[in-house]
Amino acid sequence: MAIYPYQTEPLTDFSKVENQEKYKQALEKVRSTLGQTYPLIIGGKKIETGKVLASYNPANYKEVIGYIHQAGIKEAETAMEVALETFKTWSKVSPSVRADILFKAAAILRRKRHEYSALMTLEAGKPWVEADADTAEAIDFLEYYGRQILELQRIDDKVQSRKNLERNEYRYIPLGVGAIITPWNFPLAILTGMTSAAVVSGNTVLLKPSSNTLVIAYKFMELMKEAGLPDGVINYIPGRGSEIGNFIVEHPKTRFISFTGSKDVGIEIYERASKVQPGQIWLKRVIAEMGGKDAIIVDGEA
Repeated sequence: MAIYPYQTEPLTDFSKVENQEKYKQALEKVRSTLGQTYPLIIGGKKIETGKVLASYNPANYKEVIGYIHQAGIKEAETAMEVALETFKTWSKVSPSVRADILFKAAAILRRKRHEYSALMTLEAGKPWVEADADTAEAIDFLEYYGRQILELQRIDDKVQSRKNLERNEYRYIPLGVGAIITPWNFPLAILTGMTSAAVVSGNTVLLKPSSNTLVIAYKFMELMKEAGLPDGVINYIPGRGSEIGNFIVEHPKTRFISFTGSKDVGIEIYERASKVQPGQIWLKRVIAEMGGKDAIIVDGEA
């Protein structure tokens, strides 16, 4: 597989009138789809629970972005069972095949860039420039992690050392099922980064996105499906953090948790993940990005 050297995705130059017009067209296209209902996605199956949460435009609460079915403990357990079963096959798929899916997803996202950015403008309230940068970063993650797994594959193919009858090897292996808990402020970029890194490494995922940006997360699922990701590798289970968030963190079959959010929630995740549950074999790993917000004072001279 010939891969060009990694480079970051260029940002859109909105000083150009043609780019402004393209973005306006994308906003109109996205607005024409608002108000739809979105199910859970578990093992590729679309599941409606009857418990629905509305997502609003934060700049205009009269504008409903969509209605999203919410997962409970029952659905989260089903998602875990599906992810465990899918892991048996996905973990054995060649890293080059997994990387190719990420590269395809990057190409699709690049082609639909303004549509994803426009959705972020409407659901997350992001200005054009910030939404565009978010989408560009998501493309970067897909391209970067695809290349990283190929590099790790090359390292795995090398024997570290030989001496007499001794043979030393160092190999990276998939862990299992990961719980991915994502934030609202970078609803596509961080979600894409945490999820794509997990799946390209051969893991399967329970994806619990922020309740403020659930439609964006659903569109990410559509993106990965179009790129050829098998059903059950990523399972979309929006729901209350205090209910299914705690459940998937504490679940004995969860191998790792990736989280971006507040310090308080991150600390609680560390505490819950550190307790060994009945039937749990491995200690869980936690990757957390927390408390990155600072205050800004704006005075009269601004």
